[in-house]
Amino acid sequence: MRRISLFGATGTIGDNALQLVDLHPERFTIEVMSAHQNVEKLVALARRYQPKCLVIGDAEAAAQVKQSLADFSGDILIGEAGLVEAAQRPCDVTVMAIVGFAGLKPALAAAQLGHILALANKECLVAAGPLLMRQASQHNTTVLPIDSEHNAIFQLLDGRRADGLEKMILTASGGPFREASRSDLENVTPSMAVAHPNWDMGAKISVDSATLMNKGLELIEAHYLFQVAPEKLDVLVHPQSVVHGLVSFSDGSVLAQKGSPDMRTPLAHCMAYPERINAGVAPLDLAAIGSLTFAEPDRDLFPCLALAEAAMRAGGVIPTLLNGANEEAVAAFLAGRIGFLQIADLVADVLAQFADNSQDVASLEAIFAADHWAREKARIWLEKAA
Repeated sequence: MRRISLFGATGTIGDNALQLVDLHPERFTIEVMSAHQNVEKLVALARRYQPKCLVIGDAEAAAQVKQSLADFSGDILIGEAGLVEAAQRPCDVTVMAIVGFAGLKPALAAAQLGHILALANKECLVAAGPLLMRQASQHNTTVLPIDSEHNAIFQLLDGRRADGLEKMILTASGGPFREASRSDLENVTPSMAVAHPNWDMGAKISVDSATLMNKGLELIEAHYLFQVAPEKLDVLVHPQSVVHGLVSFSDGSVLAQKGSPDMRTPLAHCMAYPERINAGVAPLDLAAIGSLTFAEPDRDLFPCLALAEAAMRAGGVIPTLLNGANEEAVAAFLAGRIGFLQIADLVADVLAQFADNSQDVASLEAIFAADHWAREKARIWLEKAA
């Protein structure tokens, strides 16, 4: 029986993780559940799974949870401090599915437990990859990626020597605008951007996928997670979302991990690691699919990918700045304050204003300072745009 701490329990990743718990009640029990503001769903989940600890975003929401769960015998914690406290509680697997920079502090706390940290939050590694991986190494914590592409690479490398590695390739569906023109992108609305053709994801990640920033963030994530030089990382557009990652070696071998576009597959791999369990996913039928296609991404049409690749090569605090500026830009787009193409414009402008990349990124304080700087510059940009 593995104890699971599920951060972001009311989101898409949370839904998929709990489907696996339902499928294997003899294997998994829920220790911790967190939500940001979805009180109604968190209360329903608490009644069903009986965790020992709940975390909710603020005091008002916590009061609603307590009122609805008058007989709840566990702890109800609040906000960022509550997330960190809950992340320090003993468990066997922490599933970190909080979206954005908000997941960093609880992820760092969970990395000290010496267990399995299953990351669905790519921003943790983008903003603080060296710090998080060093913390995990010091405490013998196994970091497993839930992102389908990184999970694919992990499976391809597992047990193999990496000294003959030539290239790691992450695949991208291309998002909903893969065949669009620039004039098409000028009229993109938030509802259009979140309508991903292959994956069921939250709004922020769906917009990142539409701009290809998501794939850029994943390259940075892979750079830190697998300790691979930027020049050995690449992206291919693969609309079918069947091949999730490829690894090529110096002897000419190219290995590919394939599977249906279903998050339960990488989640099952992480939650039961190193065992394999039934994820409830239908077997892949390649004959029915018929053909798989691949193409180079259009970095001119989707400049967010190029911005992220440049940030990865620059290193230092630049990936942290990129992430902070992008979070502000996507939030503004979803709120109707800026257009789709202005997301890249905002991020590029913020990065262009930064002159000193010699700052130390070994501390949490330095990372938070860089993130704050980027968000302030982004907000100034938004005020001028308005």
